[in-house]
Amino acid sequence: MSRFLIRGGRVLDPACGRDERGDVLVEDGVIVAVDAAIETRGAEILDAEGLWVAPGFVDLHTHLREPGQEYKEDIASGGRAAVAGGFTSVACMANTDPVNDDPSVTDYILDRARQDSPAQVYPVAAATKGLAGEVMTEMVALVGAGAVAFSDDGKTIMDSGVMRRVLEYSKLVERPVITHAEDRTLVGDGVVNEGPISTRLGLPGNPAVAETVHVSRDVTLAEETGAHLHIAHISTAGGVAQVRAARERGAHITAEVTPHHLTLTDEATTAYDTNTKMAPPLRSQADVRACREALADGTIDAIATDHAPHAVHEKEVEFTAAPPGIIGFETAFAVVMDLVREEALSPLDLISRLSTAPAQILGLEAGSLAVGAPADVAVVDPARRWTYDTTKGHSKSRNSPWDGGALEGRVLATIVGGRLVYHADRGVLAP
Repeated sequence: MSRFLIRGGRVLDPACGRDERGDVLVEDGVIVAVDAAIETRGAEILDAEGLWVAPGFVDLHTHLREPGQEYKEDIASGGRAAVAGGFTSVACMANTDPVNDDPSVTDYILDRARQDSPAQVYPVAAATKGLAGEVMTEMVALVGAGAVAFSDDGKTIMDSGVMRRVLEYSKLVERPVITHAEDRTLVGDGVVNEGPISTRLGLPGNPAVAETVHVSRDVTLAEETGAHLHIAHISTAGGVAQVRAARERGAHITAEVTPHHLTLTDEATTAYDTNTKMAPPLRSQADVRACREALADGTIDAIATDHAPHAVHEKEVEFTAAPPGIIGFETAFAVVMDLVREEALSPLDLISRLSTAPAQILGLEAGSLAVGAPADVAVVDPARRWTYDTTKGHSKSRNSPWDGGALEGRVLATIVGGRLVYHADRGVLAP
């Protein structure tokens, strides 16, 4: 029988409302005790004095690139990067090659994850065949294979009739639909936020209203069908207002925001650094403020990385030609700790947004340190100062705006299923 004792940390468990110093005892992959002081023999000890002990983070929006684009990332490297960032469970989007629109692809992803990934991997299946926005996928078969949600993320389902049917059928399989809310007719060729910065840079603008309009449409359809709609990577004050109003009306709407949309504005694009090119793009200071306020008041439920690896040669091109997206697993906690330091969120609220809430959105058995729960744990130092170096990271890709930057707050250990899979001093310890 394996035993693991995490001793003397600040135990933060939003699912139980716990915020107190204590010990956590793990046996055979399950949390068996949480108390002020636990005496036990024969257990491996992890000293957490001065550290936070939290349920492992749950990322409900990632891109692991396998199958088909393993030169950017694969399930093994993505899993290693995830646990180095404290993420014990990650949901991977369907824009692989082939697209995850068939149970055989879902099976493949889960099989590779069981063999290669130290993090738990949960596939998000495509909502439409080939992400084309035209023909629905076979939802029942995909759920049977292990899909936890449906999304055409990276593409927008522009046909309202198709989107309505997707939402209707999602109710039958009791899985959320994750929408990429950008009206493509308004986005056009836009690559940065439309406004003074796009004008100064001479780059085509992506207007904030493209998100607002599409969130409005999808929220209306979700209310009509009664389905669970989840808004991916919300980035605008207008989008936030639509979600807030719908939730006040009782609609089953949840939403996520990324660390970059909480902390960076379109000013970051002024050096034409393609590692600041996102989809949706970095927005204005007013939009960032609205997203932070919405995360604090619960309008936005979760923080998700939208971890999107791209090879160096793909990013080292002119801004308009570069693919959008950045890697985010290993920097996420440090970046969003800014919210705690500025007292926008309490430590317990931050852990809820990183772990408990995303687990609940996807219906995962995760996000809790309750007795009997799976022993998925992140041990973090909220004050640790460090410099992020992508060349020393675990992702295959290097596309991060924080490369070379000084950060505060670091994951020191990650436990998945009762096994220590990452330690800051020893690296990733298990596949």
